[in-house]
Amino acid sequence: MGKRSTELFLKARNVIPGGVNSPVRAGRNVGVDPPFIQRGDGCYLWDADGTRYIDYVCSWGPMILGHRHPEVIQALNAALENGTSYGAPTELEVGLAEMIVEAVPSIEMVRMVNSGTEATMSAIRLARGFTRRNIVIKFDGCYHGHSDSCLVSAGSGVATFGIPGSPGVPEDLARLTISLPFNDLSAVEQAVDRFSDQIAAVIIEPIAGNMGVVLPNEGFLEGIRSVTRKHGILLIFDEIITGFRVSPGGAQEIYDITPDLTCLGKIIGGGLPVGAYGGRRDIMSHVAPEGDIYQAGTLSGNPLAMTAGLITLRILKNREIYDKIEEKSALLFAGLDDAAQQAGVGLIINRAGSMGSIFFGKSPVFDFESAKSTDSTKYVSFYREMLAQRIYLAPSPFEALFVSAAHNEKTITKTIDAAFQSFKRL
Repeated sequence: MGKRSTELFLKARNVIPGGVNSPVRAGRNVGVDPPFIQRGDGCYLWDADGTRYIDYVCSWGPMILGHRHPEVIQALNAALENGTSYGAPTELEVGLAEMIVEAVPSIEMVRMVNSGTEATMSAIRLARGFTRRNIVIKFDGCYHGHSDSCLVSAGSGVATFGIPGSPGVPEDLARLTISLPFNDLSAVEQAVDRFSDQIAAVIIEPIAGNMGVVLPNEGFLEGIRSVTRKHGILLIFDEIITGFRVSPGGAQEIYDITPDLTCLGKIIGGGLPVGAYGGRRDIMSHVAPEGDIYQAGTLSGNPLAMTAGLITLRILKNREIYDKIEEKSALLFAGLDDAAQQAGVGLIINRAGSMGSIFFGKSPVFDFESAKSTDSTKYVSFYREMLAQRIYLAPSPFEALFVSAAHNEKTITKTIDAAFQSFKRL
């Protein structure tokens, strides 16, 4: 890394655990200290040393329009003139809630929160309170934030460091979470047969994005919906990554499945901190103050996040944007596949719209175990080679790459050329 990034990382490690405020950013898994980012514009990032990168992290998904979209920036500047936070209701949060309800098939009411972790934590509490049951089923490699109920056999940053859970999560609480293999419907059916009267909810990323991108097998989500409905178990879709990313209505629109509750984040804040959970009116009416299941937040629905989200979703109502991003994504991942073949490198690509992952190996990746069996050492080498060519990828083989509306044929071609050179050196 450049001199200034190195200096900043050394300073950060004195005052911030690991020098970062989210573990995967540290770059330990790829053996590279992180570049400290100074600014972004379009599909580019600049670090503290002035080095420019083509960005495929996109702030881990939210920047579907690219960095500093002019309409979003203009609206934020106008909102700043009025203030930053009021701790009171605003017209902005009503407007964003209405847009979410209009776009997402399953959501009749929605509550704004400040992060994806808050959204999933709150949805699980609501499910437990509504059903008067305690057990939650999740899936190995799916990451639903760092609340205690979810931090069991999780993916993403936890998987990167090879930690199956975390100290600090009480064993008694962990016993209330059943973690099953992704894409294994029979395991779900067996768990439900055994604990049906104790299971409050099944929570799942309908398209996994935290063990790399892993798509559901045909019939998997449909089977879960059928068995949960039969036994009065709530189905929670964690669409924090996929919501407004794979389609305006998320993965549930693509697969035509209606969950009981949906968790959102990332894109609905236009790049600012945000989260939301919503679903059936009869369930959401149990949330305080309308109901007795408590959840609160000082900054929930803050005017800046609501403004950025409103403008972003308003722009995304033009479905032609999704068609254009799909074309760019197809071009990128097809080019990466072709480059790998020319270089004689075994590459597996999993893609859903504008999010995708590359795995080094030859066998399909369909769950966490198959993701972990791929050659992560090659990914480390590939990451470092690409970073040296100013291509900014996720510093972990268990994360997604994202394409934005700001990427173009020129930047994608440059990325493919850089990948070919990198593949040849592996």
